Amino acid sequence: MENLVLRLPEIVIQLLAFALAISVHESAHGWVAERLGDPTARWLGRITLNPLKHIDPIGTVLFPLMLAAVGAPIIGWAKPVPFVPRNLRNQRRDPALVGLAGPAANLVLAIVVTSVLLVVKASMPSFRGMLMAMLEHGALGARGIAAPLVYLLFSLATVNIVLAVFNLIPIPPLDGSHVVGALLPPRLHWQWVQLERYGFLLLFALLWTGFLGIILRPFVTGLLWILLS
Repeated sequence: MENLVLRLPEIVIQLLAFALAISVHESAHGWVAERLGDPTARWLGRITLNPLKHIDPIGTVLFPLMLAAVGAPIIGWAKPVPFVPRNLRNQRRDPALVGLAGPAANLVLAIVVTSVLLVVKASMPSFRGMLMAMLEHGALGARGIAAPLVYLLFSLATVNIVLAVFNLIPIPPLDGSHVVGALLPPRLHWQWVQLERYGFLLLFALLWTGFLGIILRPFVTGLLWILLS
């Protein structure tokens, strides 16, 4: 418990980054669906950066807090943005594009934030030491006015990369499953949808067996290599 209290600033910053990341992610789903012919997300107020509009009790609250408690990167999912497939102009292709929009938006945001960090790195000689200290000791591991901002930007880049990769895993309710489902013939698609009832169990199994970390670790390592090399 004491260690968790000491990590509280780190967890709060990561949760703030996660809230922005899921808002961008879900808004991208709704925005693309609207461009492809279905305004449902706009009517429901889901094309917004307000995270309160996107909260899912398990994916946005419970799952991230469990990860934070064990010191893992904070990831999860939000309440799905609804769309009506029959409103889409191409009912075969467009659901897959709507599904890919969220991870793609996270990837774009991660690239933008990483570019900002590289500019900070080039202009701040102490950047590497500051980042390494925070990685080792948490958000309070480095001193200076710039330290909280650097940690927030790093958390935002990390969360967006992890969220993009995580959501492409083909397990319901993640976006990867929707992309696979959109590519399957109707008969197989119906069978694929039936797997959704087991989705949460499969996700928790990935977490507790360590396979989720194996999937995500190379991408986080790649970000660290870019920032620390």
